[in-house]
Amino acid sequence: MDPLVVGIVAGLLGLSFGAFGVLAFRASERQRALLEEGPGEASFPEGAADVLSVLGKAFLVVDAIDSVVRASPAAYAYGLVRGHTVVHRELLEMTAKVRGNGVVIEKQLELPRGPLGQGTIIIQVRAAMLGEEYILLLADDRTEITRTERIRNDFVANVSHELKTPVGAISLLAEALEASPDDEDAVRRFAQRMHKESTRLAALVQDIIELSRLQGADIVHQGKVVDINEVVADAVDRSRLAAEAKRIAVVVGGSSQRKVYGDPDLLVNAFRNLIDNAIRYSPEDTKVGVGVRDKDGLVSVSVTDQGDGLRPEDQERVFERFYRVDAARSRQTGGTGLGLSIVKHVVENHGGEVTVWSQLGKGSTFTVRLPEMDEDQEHDKGAARPPEQGAMA
Repeated sequence: MDPLVVGIVAGLLGLSFGAFGVLAFRASERQRALLEEGPGEASFPEGAADVLSVLGKAFLVVDAIDSVVRASPAAYAYGLVRGHTVVHRELLEMTAKVRGNGVVIEKQLELPRGPLGQGTIIIQVRAAMLGEEYILLLADDRTEITRTERIRNDFVANVSHELKTPVGAISLLAEALEASPDDEDAVRRFAQRMHKESTRLAALVQDIIELSRLQGADIVHQGKVVDINEVVADAVDRSRLAAEAKRIAVVVGGSSQRKVYGDPDLLVNAFRNLIDNAIRYSPEDTKVGVGVRDKDGLVSVSVTDQGDGLRPEDQERVFERFYRVDAARSRQTGGTGLGLSIVKHVVENHGGEVTVWSQLGKGSTFTVRLPEMDEDQEHDKGAARPPEQGAMA
């Protein structure tokens, strides 16, 4: 081969290798600089950094090799980023698709929140190109919204199921009555059953209405100074007929010298539910105790029954909507499964808490604790404001 040609080829090859080496070195230096700068220091299209800073959403920006070059504190808090690494494979799949076709992608993902995989976060993620080099991931926390939607859907499904039972029973009993017009004993028996089912249906509808009212209650702006002694006395009086039917004595002990802030009607309803529940599950010829006292800045009301008590696993769930410890017995006693849920909602809306102590064979005690008002608020009733709700013990 001509030495001149060989020299030209060798020169071209050397030039190529040299150019490749320079490009590789520059790329390496650029990547090293990004890693040294860390998230938040990379260069972006003009104005992009300013827009990201006011979005109000978690975000992260990755480069061509999916290394994180900028991320918001929320992205770290959500567990989406660790160092310069995108934690979740699902997010990397989104960046790969965006990088491949340049189309904006949006997905809702349920991801582990921490490295141990305990707890999850539900986020709405939007991935798009940012300039020519980067991909932006915007994440909006939807965990609480999704949880609320699930609760609402479960509630609607449970309500539908609960309404079917008494409505179906009334329909069947009406047909039986129609078929036995001349049988006085059958008519009397079916009429009694219809009355029982209609009473149960009315109680269920009333509790559903009460739950709906609770969600629209504005304790902060519509509340007023409340004497808890009067509230308890009113609740006991409303439960008197149920107690007399089972020859149960409702005994009130103690009193409160301090006032609370809230809605007296809602509080009466909550305590009536607790007392009715105690009466419902107590044997005949027993007592239900109601204790009132002030302690550590809280007004405390306890309702104690002499029933069968609750198992530990039931105590954890007893405040859930439609949860029944004994479904068959609850139907016999007329329980709707909503009473304790209403109590919990009312008490929490007043900045308080409700707890249960129970032991099998020894009955149960439900205790409501509400923050008391300070003396200035009690004296200035016209301008009363809600107490600090962070003062719970």
